[in-house]
Amino acid sequence: MGYSGARGGLEAILAAEDLVRRARDQADAPWAPTGQITARFRLAVDRVMGEGGIYHEPTAAAALRQAEGDPLEASHLVRAHRTTLPRLAVSEPTDPDEMIVLRRIVPAYRAPEGPQLLGRTTDYTGRLLEQPADRPEPQPREPRDVRERTEGQRRPGRFLDLLRKLDLVTDQRRRDDPEPVDITRKPPRPPAARSAVLSSMARAETGGLVAMWYRSILGPDGHVHEVTMGEIRHGRLPLRVRHPHTGNPVDVGEFRVTEAEAIENLDGPDEDRTKLDVGYGLCFGHNERKAIAMASMDIANRRFGRSGPLEQLLLLTVDGLDSAGFLEHLKLPHYVTFRSIVERKQAMRVVAETSAVPAVRLADQFAKEF
Repeated sequence: MGYSGARGGLEAILAAEDLVRRARDQADAPWAPTGQITARFRLAVDRVMGEGGIYHEPTAAAALRQAEGDPLEASHLVRAHRTTLPRLAVSEPTDPDEMIVLRRIVPAYRAPEGPQLLGRTTDYTGRLLEQPADRPEPQPREPRDVRERTEGQRRPGRFLDLLRKLDLVTDQRRRDDPEPVDITRKPPRPPAARSAVLSSMARAETGGLVAMWYRSILGPDGHVHEVTMGEIRHGRLPLRVRHPHTGNPVDVGEFRVTEAEAIENLDGPDEDRTKLDVGYGLCFGHNERKAIAMASMDIANRRFGRSGPLEQLLLLTVDGLDSAGFLEHLKLPHYVTFRSIVERKQAMRVVAETSAVPAVRLADQFAKEF
């Protein structure tokens, strides 16, 4: 159905929104409660939390349902919702070594300190589509409590600590411990602190960040720079704030994160060939693709040079909301700008052909046709 004028345009927009709601909320299928989405689509919910910048599973699940399963649109809803929430407190820094590990793999070492915990993963299974008719009825079971593990299993030592003892890695840690950049309050611009780059990658659209990592494997020197994953972890960290009356730190909850440490062999002519470089990545939920890409890009950003083109891309283009917003605005009306382009083309044609027909007449004819 066509429309004309502002009134018709508004009616068309409202009708389009109504079509979405009716198709989604009144579909001929059982309603999907928030708890069902959280339990069945765990990785999608975790991705929305990471890209939306809020750790709250029910909110991410509700956004995913409202967005009809589109993770990027759901992240947009979450970020818009976040702007309406009051900022009540700032959490205390959390040491990743406090993580209660749910999954831990060390691809670089066969027998690391502490166990290899495969945890919940499909990395080692065939990609075979299961038919609904083949699925057994769910049976009640008692999950193994993580508290039944030993302390070494719950909080295993780090492979990176072994490399440090052997004096094999460059130390990228700072001694002055600067306050991390809050990119939710001020958009980062190059040159930026490392914390701003890591924060930007933690909120990045996962697919966009992975694609940029894949492109960065070919370094500025024209050589392929592959990394070895030192360690990948998924687990729970404590959420800690200062008590408003006593000033003492208090644990008020916990949240799941994925952490990755990447290792690159330094063998360039201007590099210390006795050492390895290490990159770091950490993001909300269980999202190993993003954490691995983050850790690898942390190294690549140093390789390409701080405040260089790669850092600019990481800060300004991997945000899914920014890039998708720019892409999707192309679907909006662009009548005036396109008409201006065509008028200029027709005017230049008149000049080039030295036609006797004034360019303004051609523009008037175009305006009537469009």
